[in-house]
Amino acid sequence: MSQGPRSGLAAVSSALLAMSRHLEVRDVLKTIVASARELLDAQYAALGVPDDHGGFAQFVVDGVSDAQWKAIGPLPRQHGILAAMLHEARPERLADVRKDPRFEGWPSAHPDLVDFLGLPIRDGDEVIGALFLANKLHPVGGHPPHPPCPKPEGGCGFTEDDEELLSILAQHAAIALTNARLYERSRELTIAEERSRLAHELHDAVSQKLFSLRLTAQAAATLVDRDPSRAKGELQQVAALAAEAADELRAAVVELRPAALDEDGLIATLRTQIQVLDRAHAARVTFAGRGVRALPAAQEEALLRVAQEALHNALRHSGAEHVDVTLDRRGSGAVLRVTDDGSGFDPQGIRRAGRHLGLVSMRDRASGAGGALTVESAPGKGTTIEMEVPGG
Repeated sequence: MSQGPRSGLAAVSSALLAMSRHLEVRDVLKTIVASARELLDAQYAALGVPDDHGGFAQFVVDGVSDAQWKAIGPLPRQHGILAAMLHEARPERLADVRKDPRFEGWPSAHPDLVDFLGLPIRDGDEVIGALFLANKLHPVGGHPPHPPCPKPEGGCGFTEDDEELLSILAQHAAIALTNARLYERSRELTIAEERSRLAHELHDAVSQKLFSLRLTAQAAATLVDRDPSRAKGELQQVAALAAEAADELRAAVVELRPAALDEDGLIATLRTQIQVLDRAHAARVTFAGRGVRALPAAQEEALLRVAQEALHNALRHSGAEHVDVTLDRRGSGAVLRVTDDGSGFDPQGIRRAGRHLGLVSMRDRASGAGGALTVESAPGKGTTIEMEVPGG
């Protein structure tokens, strides 16, 4: 097999263990591409997970800096030889990918790829991903940068041994990726079941409190004239029952807080969701978070929900080509801004027509968290949704 610096059984074992160690799909994808690039001594590696439309739902790279990846821009829906591999589902070993008839060019910021090795990742008969390597390197003293490896005239720097090694990696990648998907699905079902349980408990507990509250209030009303002291006692009981009902609701809201917020924080949760939207939609969706400190839980959840609603409107209704989301520190609080270059609308006209595009729910969430929401839009001028919260 390949004689790169990480070749041999120990290196393969290390890569397989690393893949099996992760349970989140995104982490598994990153580990697969990093392991493949290191094991086969390639300059670049990438892994694409197909969507249902002939393109990629997720695409992970290794060997490309964040700045370069950002400059490259969004992937086209049909991506030349990479997308073809999802349909043809066979190994590809090319001396020069640029000379392949399926090659469709790449953006100016894209790295220059020459020799190419790609393999489908299969789960039974289903292709669940495609793994690619480019620019085979020849180690000198074991330290980068490495010059391109010597290769036969018209031949590929990647060898049959490299292809065999990548095939082994792809088989285990299929297992790791399938397990990660099953884990995420299981977690989603668990969350859904837990929320259903909480909804039933909330309904039972609060319904009982409200029923008692109503009976006690009726009793107080009948006693006001003939026994004021007893009526006062009943009204005090009304106040106590109302406080208990409020506590029940507050506890349920805390339990229903999005899990990702508690695990990853607001910045990471927004960034992850926006990366997924950027890959899933034709519009370019970007995110920048600057200097924001941890906020009270209610404010973080409100910011997340407003961002989700504003993004939904921009991507589904506005026809925007670019949607920019920023979250900046402002004093001890934060300000969220979602801006799109879409068709825009007349906020007053929308209000008069009774079609609020979620604006009412966004305003309610903002005010409920002690914040404020502003909307700037006009037909043909795009839309900016801004929400500010005061912090703790």
